Amino acid sequence: MRLSKLGGKEIVNLSDGGRLGILAESDLLIDEKNGKIRAILIPAFKNQFSIFYDKNFVEIPWNCVRKIGNDMIIIELEEEKLFKSRFL
Repeated sequence: MRLSKLGGKEIVNLSDGGRLGILAESDLLIDEKNGKIRAILIPAFKNQFSIFYDKNFVEIPWNCVRKIGNDMIIIELEEEKLFKSRFL
């Protein structure tokens, strides 16, 4: 699958059914050594209408992706295991 086909897909957590974001608003963390995707970085907005936001991201390891469908990406990850990272 091409990266351009992933854009616009909704990311949903299988563990709790929660919507985490849309891949078009996210970034992919890629391993420079082998070119493989390591994680999806989803912006952690305070609210959806906020113009000013900090650069906090929720990092979802790529091995937690269970299924990529036509409209959504299903991941399986417990909420307490969501890793929050901060990029400058």
